[in-house]
Amino acid sequence: MTDPELIEKKLAEVETHVRELRTLADPDRLRSDLKEERFVTHTLQLAIQAALDAASHIVSDERLGEPSTYRELFTSLERAGWFEEDLGARLRQMAGFRNVLVHGYSAVELDVVEDVLENRLDDLIDFAAAVRDRLAGGAA
Repeated sequence: MTDPELIEKKLAEVETHVRELRTLADPDRLRSDLKEERFVTHTLQLAIQAALDAASHIVSDERLGEPSTYRELFTSLERAGWFEEDLGARLRQMAGFRNVLVHGYSAVELDVVEDVLENRLDDLIDFAAAVRDRLAGGAA
């Protein structure tokens, strides 16, 4: 059985980081201020990681398999009805973006960072809402 207190802690982290990005980030300075770039990329990384941590706990606690990648965590949750396919696809992209941020598989493109900052933060909020709904007994 999934530990709702642990999951809630991780979802609160997601929401805190998203709120910080929305209130403190200055997209206009992203390309000209190294501190701004690092704040945004690091805070995005933290937000995505908190979502991945919550997903990992659920997948493990619910015995949904043993995903070998972060993307597969979201696939497992989607298949188990924790959220819809569209959200699953967006979250898998977010997991891939996190890998770029953390491992620098390729140079982090500020256009992508800007797009995530301006258009994709709701994906993380939607994840938190879907998980809370499921834990409260709702359907995906």
